Amino acid sequence: MNEFFEILKSIFFGIVEGITEWLPVSSTGHLILFEEFFKFNFGDDYWNMYSVVIQLGAILAVVTMFFGKLWPISFSGGIKIKSNVMSMWYKVLVACLPAAIVGVVLDDFFDKYFYNWITISVMLILFGVFFILVENRNKNATFSVNSIAEITYKQAVIIGAWQLLAAAFPGTSRSGATIIGALLLGISRKTAAEFTFYLAIPVMFGASLLKMLKFSFNFTPIELAVLLVGMLVSYLVSVLVIKFLLGYIRRHDFKVFGWYRIALGIVVILYFGINAIV
Repeated sequence: MNEFFEILKSIFFGIVEGITEWLPVSSTGHLILFEEFFKFNFGDDYWNMYSVVIQLGAILAVVTMFFGKLWPISFSGGIKIKSNVMSMWYKVLVACLPAAIVGVVLDDFFDKYFYNWITISVMLILFGVFFILVENRNKNATFSVNSIAEITYKQAVIIGAWQLLAAAFPGTSRSGATIIGALLLGISRKTAAEFTFYLAIPVMFGASLLKMLKFSFNFTPIELAVLLVGMLVSYLVSVLVIKFLLGYIRRHDFKVFGWYRIALGIVVILYFGINAIV
C-alpha cells in the first residue's frame, strides 16, 4: 500500500512538472513547495535527484515534438548535414555554457543555501514584476528577431547568462529567465519560447546526469519505478502544455504569468512565514 501512494505522489509531481516546466512559473520552485506537503519516503538524497531527473520526461517531449527541427542529418539524396540546424545547435551550446560551468562548480552550494521557501518566494515575485514591466515596454513594439536563425551568438550568450539565474535561484524559472532575456533583446515571443525549449535539452540532460552520478544510480526497484512514472507523466503533460503555450503566445503576452508568480510568491510568504513564527 505504501508503494502505491508513492506512485500516486509521483503522478502528481509529473503533472506539476509537465505544466510548470514550460510555462514561465518555475517548475523547480513548484516541486520544492509541493514536496513540503507530499514527501516521498525515500530520503533527501532521492528527492534531490528526483526533482531534477523528472524534468527529463518534459525535455523528451521537446525532442519528439520538434525532432524535424532538431535532427541535423538529412538522408534525402544521400547523407547531408543541415547547416541551419547545426547553426542552431551551436547557438544553443554557446547559450548553455554559463549555466553548465557554474552549475557543475557550485551545484552543492546552490542546493544548500538557495533551495528554500524564502528564495523561491522572492524570485517568484521579482520575475513576476519583470514580466509585467517587460511586456508593458513591448506593448506596441516591433520585434527585430523573428526566427532562431536571426539570433546572433552575442544574443545567445546574453540569454545564457539569464538562464544562469534559474540555475542558481529556484523560483526564477529557467524558461521565464530566458524568455525575459530574449524579449529584452528584441526577440519575438514565439522565437523566444522556441529557443527556450531547445536550450532545455542539453541543460537538463547535463543536470540530470550530474544528479544521477551523485546518487550513484543506487535505486531500489520502487525508487526506479517512481522516477519512471514521474518522467512518463511529465512527458505526456508537457506535450499538451507546449501545444497550448505556442497557441497562447500567438494572441497574448506573458503578463498573466507575471501576475500568477506574484500571487503565488505572496501565498508562499504568508504560509511559510506564519508557520515559522508559530
